[in-house]
Amino acid sequence: MRCVVANWKMNLLYADASNFCTEFAKHYTPAEDVRVAIAPPTVLLWTIHSQLRERGITTFAQNGHFEPKGAFTGELSMAQIRDAGCSGVILGHSERRQMFGETNEALVKKVHAAQERKLLPLLCIGETMAEREREQTFSVLQTQLSVLKGASRGPIWVAYEPVWAIGTGRTADTYQIGEAHAFIREELRVILGEQGGSVPILYGGSVAPQNFEQILSVPEVAGGLVGGASLDPMAFAQMVKIAQS
Repeated sequence: MRCVVANWKMNLLYADASNFCTEFAKHYTPAEDVRVAIAPPTVLLWTIHSQLRERGITTFAQNGHFEPKGAFTGELSMAQIRDAGCSGVILGHSERRQMFGETNEALVKKVHAAQERKLLPLLCIGETMAEREREQTFSVLQTQLSVLKGASRGPIWVAYEPVWAIGTGRTADTYQIGEAHAFIREELRVILGEQGGSVPILYGGSVAPQNFEQILSVPEVAGGLVGGASLDPMAFAQMVKIAQS
């Protein structure tokens, strides 16, 4: 199975999102072995869900809180995310870690909370350039993956996103991607046992139609977590077709 997920981050308004759905739907044909999801800003969750669910497109939230309810101004519970039509949630994105201080300890709780509400967690992991230069890539990935030790045996996806390649136009080369994905696969087998051999591992970091086919050719790469290129319905549809082929 291949997976293509659009992470819109803090972009687009209602009219933009509605136009995206219209244009994307014109060029999208579902395929049984490729799952497609869009993670829009919170205010657009229902818009995307209501316009694309009949085409088999699922909706993911970009973040969620581990508490079921309470005085957490500005946060969304996993139950509220599910209620908005989502089937999954992105957790641990490097921007959440770096800008908002999200910790591995919090992510343990978030993964558990998502699974309790039947949401698919998409756990993002990846090293900074400084960590790569200090040859700490594998130790960083190992620490970030350790949050899955408390996870249930429910479905989960992982996205390897080297921080130095996100939004920079710089993509890890196929050797770097392959090396990281092979390590992640072995760690998943250690942590999750038999299930770890089948968890989809996506790649993210300046993914675009021009490089997606080459990225997908790397062993253990099951798909892409797409940032900027996913804001263009034609470009995103092209990437989905690449995954389907």
